[in-house]
Amino acid sequence: MSKAVRKAAGFVVYRKNCDEIIEYLLMQASYANHHWTPPKGHLEENESNMDAAVRETDEEAGIKMKDLSVDHNFEKVLKYEPKDKPFTKQVTYYLARLINPETSVVLSNEHQDYKWLPLVEAKHLASYPEMQELLDDCENYLVKTNVK
Repeated sequence: MSKAVRKAAGFVVYRKNCDEIIEYLLMQASYANHHWTPPKGHLEENESNMDAAVRETDEEAGIKMKDLSVDHNFEKVLKYEPKDKPFTKQVTYYLARLINPETSVVLSNEHQDYKWLPLVEAKHLASYPEMQELLDDCENYLVKTNVK
């Protein structure tokens, strides 16, 4: 019997710091193993992946859509089996640049900390191989497209 699929979506939010280095927003969960991920969450009934990414980024990080520039050419789906859960998780990530790098992150109670980190440090905190690969894909895409 195949497992049910739980869908979620989010943005890999990035900015360029004053040295023009790309930094990624990672947030630390306030539950379980306190893992680090970009803002993301489960789709609500009849909600699209993009709508969920927008809503969850606002709810979890306090970042509004007006503060983001979404690259609609980048989309990556991660699928994995959460430990001790009767379902498969499928998370669709989009890439979004923070328009004003001074925009404040306001955490919800779902997270206890956040950091803006360049790729190597972000991959170190994001301990799951799928998340590390996602960050590599984002970096490669941004370098290839010569993001401003």
